[in-house]
Amino acid sequence: MTKVETARNLALAVLEDVFVNQAYSNIALNKHLKGSQLSVADKGLVTEIVYGTVARKLTLEWYLSHFIQDRDKLDNWLYVLLLMSVYQVRFLDKVPDHAVVNEAVEIAKARKKGSEKLVNAVLRRILREGWPDIATIKRKNKRDSIAYSLPVWLVSKLKEEYSEERAQAIFKSLLVRNKASIRVVDLSRKEEIKAVLEASDSPLAVSGLVKEQGHFAGHDLFSEGAITIQDESSQLVAPTLDLQGYEQVLDACAAPGGKTAHMASCLTSGKVTALDLYDHKLDLIQENAQRLGVADRVQTQKLDARKVHEFFEKDSFDKILVDAPCSGIGLLRRKPDIKYNKETADFTSLQEIQLEILGSVCQTLRKGGIITYSTCTIVSEENFQVVEAFLESHPEFEQVKLEHECKDILKDGCILITPELYGSDGFFISQFRKISE
Repeated sequence: MTKVETARNLALAVLEDVFVNQAYSNIALNKHLKGSQLSVADKGLVTEIVYGTVARKLTLEWYLSHFIQDRDKLDNWLYVLLLMSVYQVRFLDKVPDHAVVNEAVEIAKARKKGSEKLVNAVLRRILREGWPDIATIKRKNKRDSIAYSLPVWLVSKLKEEYSEERAQAIFKSLLVRNKASIRVVDLSRKEEIKAVLEASDSPLAVSGLVKEQGHFAGHDLFSEGAITIQDESSQLVAPTLDLQGYEQVLDACAAPGGKTAHMASCLTSGKVTALDLYDHKLDLIQENAQRLGVADRVQTQKLDARKVHEFFEKDSFDKILVDAPCSGIGLLRRKPDIKYNKETADFTSLQEIQLEILGSVCQTLRKGGIITYSTCTIVSEENFQVVEAFLESHPEFEQVKLEHECKDILKDGCILITPELYGSDGFFISQFRKISE
């Protein structure tokens, strides 16, 4: 069996995990790649096939529906094999069509005798007849849903929120490959590290470097703690707290600990108390803090952020970060499986949790203290509406207007970054100050 076949076999195994067993694509991919002997190029191909197929799933299913009578009669693995083959033929220029077909036929033959006939027939028919035209879909939202592989509810939600034109720009940007983004820990080394990694400055974050692509986690600079992988939009959070060094800081929803470590790096005598619900996530925060040399300023604790006021005294904290659990709509480029998850659309129950967390943590903040509230989503129910509802029910707090030199990310005193603006994750940041008891 050739290496390329192995790459595609592995891609199929990962995609089965994602589509059939509901695994997260990034976790499934890492798990399978870890144990593999593939070359760097082949690992790259596996990654490309997996993310591409997941990101464009609705488009691929629509194409296939024109060539398959009844998908429910197909074995799951066979349908997934066809999806990933259609992805390669339609969207990957460097791979010859006949190679994709031949490999798919070989994989099918090895998996179940006789199934290779169907695979061969479907793929050759596609090559012969060409692609159905998405432009023929009558309903506009349905057409955009298929073209950009986004569920119809999300298409209409983003149009309602951002206008047709900007929504279209957001849809397009979500299919562009994610940049690699890192935070430089010691800013005095930024130029040197930039040269070593052949990266460029982030237009958003002073501490950020970006590159079209790059496997930074495998670099010595990563293992020695000089850099860490963090999206440039998320690097804007810690600086909003304007840490002086002595503060007691609460990170209410801390895992995996990128922002925890960023805040801890600004402290001298102060400390970050980092909370999460799960032991394995707390371990992740500790590992991160250890690698980045800030473990002495980070204390982890297993606690539901909605119970903070029951566990900590009044006036326990000078500053608090609530990087709240959210729908994650801003991360679709990096985590494309989010969009197919029904719970993602449940903005009302997410808003309730977000307000509950804020309502609990605010009771432990001293007078004059600051809360930064952030999410990786771009829908107002989880962002501006939360800010409004919190201020309305907590008259002892006022909004602090945030500033940034990129004026296009400022709205109503908050930072709102949509993915098409800088090719970063979508992100929201707001802030409150406690003015009286």
